Amino acid sequence: MYNSQLPTDGSTAPTGTSMSSGVFDQRTERHGNERIRFLLKRYGLRTSLIRLKVIDALLSAAESERSLGVRGVHTYLLDLDIPLSFLSVREVLKRLCIEGVIILNPDKSYSLHPQALAALHGE
Repeated sequence: MYNSQLPTDGSTAPTGTSMSSGVFDQRTERHGNERIRFLLKRYGLRTSLIRLKVIDALLSAAESERSLGVRGVHTYLLDLDIPLSFLSVREVLKRLCIEGVIILNPDKSYSLHPQALAALHGE
């Protein structure tokens, strides 16, 4: 019987490899993003990679008691090897503000709206 996952050159498949290793092992990240996906859905927004990562950046900053402006969020994403333009990040932040997911602080930094933060923590 033909098995498309076995090599056809007569050699044996390498041991210790599976589809859940390396780049395919995204269960942990996906599980971590589920609460952000739920938050976006609650606010009537589509899930996109940039929205997930922007909210994740703001959550990380809040957990380490830092504040991030547009440049800070953009730098955070570049450090994660997510090549997004400064303008794209700024537009996503503006849209999340308009929808009430995040707020613009007087010092031009962004943070999650208290209601959004409560939703993320299941309150």
